[in-house]
Amino acid sequence: MSDTNSRWRFNGVRVVRAAELDSNTAQTLGMQRRAAITTGRTGASKLWAGTVTIDAKARTGPHHHGDLESVIYVVNGVARLRWGDRLEFVAEAEAGDFIYVPPYVPHQEINASEDLQLHCVLARSGQTGLVYNLDIEPAGVPEVVRWIDDLHK
Repeated sequence: MSDTNSRWRFNGVRVVRAAELDSNTAQTLGMQRRAAITTGRTGASKLWAGTVTIDAKARTGPHHHGDLESVIYVVNGVARLRWGDRLEFVAEAEAGDFIYVPPYVPHQEINASEDLQLHCVLARSGQTGLVYNLDIEPAGVPEVVRWIDDLHK
């Protein structure tokens, strides 16, 4: 085996099996995060990825992810997200939808289903400061935001 082949054998693709997801990661009340792609597990240095589950009718505590960008892919269920300084805005995403959360945005995930667990895949743009839990008094009735990009008005 050449040096190049040997190098890629040990420093190439990594597979993290479902049974190997790590719940020993930063948590927020109301959800269960499990890490898959981390520096320690795969050598990743510029991103973090994992899963999150939220029980039926449950909501997380308000939080943000510092200077990290986050992408949430809804695998199963309906995710209701509130965001803003007082969680005054709300939008929903369902299975197959992606959600983008910019850096420092206070937000809260809510499982909008009465009987199904919400299951999502998460990806973040870094490894540090994964979660900052916040003490926010939410606004009474949030404003519904239906975002439509410039191409699909």
